[in-house]
Amino acid sequence: MALPVGAAAPDFALKRKIPEGLEEVRLSAFRGRKVVLLFFPLAFTSVCTEEMCRMTEGLNAYERLDASILAVSVDSPFAQEAWAQREGIRIPLLSDLNKEVARAYDVLLPGLLGIGDVAARAAFVIDRQGKIAYAEVTPNPSVLPQFSAIEEAVRRIG
Repeated sequence: MALPVGAAAPDFALKRKIPEGLEEVRLSAFRGRKVVLLFFPLAFTSVCTEEMCRMTEGLNAYERLDASILAVSVDSPFAQEAWAQREGIRIPLLSDLNKEVARAYDVLLPGLLGIGDVAARAAFVIDRQGKIAYAEVTPNPSVLPQFSAIEEAVRRIG
């Protein structure tokens, strides 16, 4: 069961690939802003590609709502960057290779397709004080999150 609404969002420090190398991204650096934190199972898969491309299309709308979008998977930052370049994904993709953040948010999905543990498809909206204002884990990895509910949660924070 994912972390509930009202719980403090666990801080993390994850790497992302940027042109100059690797950059560390901390959730705590976004304090004072709204954050949409998405967990997705694996790069280069059809449903994950659809989700990240749809969120990229809505990036400007979230920015107007003073919200940042971060996406987390167990892929390496190098695989994530290759996928982002191929698909035009502009959301920061963060590597949780050791699966600690997926465990902290209680969204680790064991043994997907017999290939190993991955992050479940999940969405959290985190308010300006670092509390979870919305939490959703889809019933299985082939189901997209409720995009309208995520956006509404961001709007409600104000």
